[in-house]
Amino acid sequence: MSEIGANVVGTAAALCSIASFVPQAFKIWKERDASAVSLKTYALTVTCFSLWVAYGLMTEAWPVTFANACALVMAAVVLSMKWKFRNRHS
Repeated sequence: MSEIGANVVGTAAALCSIASFVPQAFKIWKERDASAVSLKTYALTVTCFSLWVAYGLMTEAWPVTFANACALVMAAVVLSMKWKFRNRHS
């Protein structure tokens, strides 16, 4: 595959990874309810993206670093709302 083709696929993958957290974040914010969100899953997801960011920095793989940093922010937003709205709906 050409370098341009690989970059297009990588960019699409990064955008999908980042965007995949948006519907969940909007739903939680709108409903002020995160009871359906797994704390363990999002804690693991945030850890995973943190490790990918560290890997990207260590290897100077800037696309990996940037994409995973953006996804980390989105996952961390969901995780923080899980904590913030934890007692709203028991």
